[in-house]
Amino acid sequence: MITTAALVEVLKSQYHAGFAMLRETIERCPDQLWLDARPVNAFWQIAYHALFFTHLYMGADSASFQLWAGHQRANQNEDGLARKLDPNSALPLIPLPYTKNQVLEYWGICDGMVNSAVDALDLRRRDSGFHWYKVSKLEHQLINIRHLQHHTAQLADRLRAAENVGVAWVGSR
Repeated sequence: MITTAALVEVLKSQYHAGFAMLRETIERCPDQLWLDARPVNAFWQIAYHALFFTHLYMGADSASFQLWAGHQRANQNEDGLARKLDPNSALPLIPLPYTKNQVLEYWGICDGMVNSAVDALDLRRRDSGFHWYKVSKLEHQLINIRHLQHHTAQLADRLRAAENVGVAWVGSR
C-alpha cells in the first residue's frame, strides 16, 4: 500500500518535472513567437495562464491564495487568456503582455514553492478546497499537474512548428 508520504514525494517530483519543461519552452521561445497574436492566444498568454492556475491550485483553497507581486489585476481575465468580453466592464479583456523575464520570475516563485506547498496539503481531504472543483484534494493535484503539462505541450508544439525547436522530456525530478 502506498503511503501519503510517498504520494507527496511523487507529486513534488511531477510538479518539478512539469515546471522544468515549461521553463524550457519559455527560455527557447524566440521574441517574435512570444507576442505572436496569430494563434488565439499568444505564447506569453498560455505560459502565464499555466503558471497562474498551477500556483492557485497548489494551495489549500481559494481564500489562502496570494497573488504574485507582478500580477496585473486591472483586466477582465487575470490569467491571461481571453474569454467573452463583458460589455459592461471598462477593464481591458486581458493584461498587458508579460515579458519573458517576468514570466520566468513568476516561474521561479511557483517552482520554488512546490515542496512547501505540497507538504502542506491534506491529501486525504475529500474536497479540493475550490467550490468549483468537485473532486478530492489528491485528484485535484493530479488534474493540476495534467493542466500544467497540457499547456506546456501546446507551447512545445508551437516551438516545433514555428522554429523546429524541440523540448526535452523530463520524467521526474
